[in-house]
Amino acid sequence: MTSKFQGQTAIVTGGARGIGLGIAQRLASEGANVAIWDVGFDQFDDATANFTPILKQVVDVSNLEAVEAAVAALEAKTGRIDVLVNNAGINGPIFDVADYPIDAWHKVISVDLTGVFFCCRAVLPIMTEAGYGRIVNISSIAGKEGNPRISAYAAAKAGVIGFTKSLAREVADKGVLANCVAPVITETDLFKEMTPEHIAASKSKIPMNRFLTIPEIAATVAFAASSECTFTTGFTFDLSGGRATY
Repeated sequence: MTSKFQGQTAIVTGGARGIGLGIAQRLASEGANVAIWDVGFDQFDDATANFTPILKQVVDVSNLEAVEAAVAALEAKTGRIDVLVNNAGINGPIFDVADYPIDAWHKVISVDLTGVFFCCRAVLPIMTEAGYGRIVNISSIAGKEGNPRISAYAAAKAGVIGFTKSLAREVADKGVLANCVAPVITETDLFKEMTPEHIAASKSKIPMNRFLTIPEIAATVAFAASSECTFTTGFTFDLSGGRATY
């Protein structure tokens, strides 16, 4: 791997496992000092992950005070924050809109959309003062297409796309670029909780006839989070194997 993030400090939310861990590993392998944020670290091990985070911070991204405190602690340790990857999220329950639990709706929106806003809000003064920053927000194909029975998740992920476009225009002349990544269903341990029928139906929607992998997501994020991404902002990178139509 190259060292294109050498000396830079990166935050990856939801970085203790799954997609977030894969992203953190990729950034660390390319020289970044990676702080991982999550609600717990029971499943994280430095040796297994093959890197040691600069900080492991217990953060609920839907809590603004927790986010601001974590940013302050990281800046005090490293003196800089160059990259933010907003990956933390929850799926929420599966219900028709007429039956969707109100508390669950608010929870999904607060983590998947408001959490992205809080994290961006907290790091932006540091990035704009430095005249450099890269923000990558993890959305979903559900935010483009909408998925039945997971309306809160789809609404939040669509909101992330719209929010990123607005943010990108605000800071385009300040050296800070903000982009999205919109993946389809990805090969993770969650497959163990799915029926073969659901897996087959999901795969049939992807023209490449295979599932996305975590390293593929990490590679796209690594580009968007790097200094090699210089003239793309407010964009949503497609990771759909040909499924996305716009």
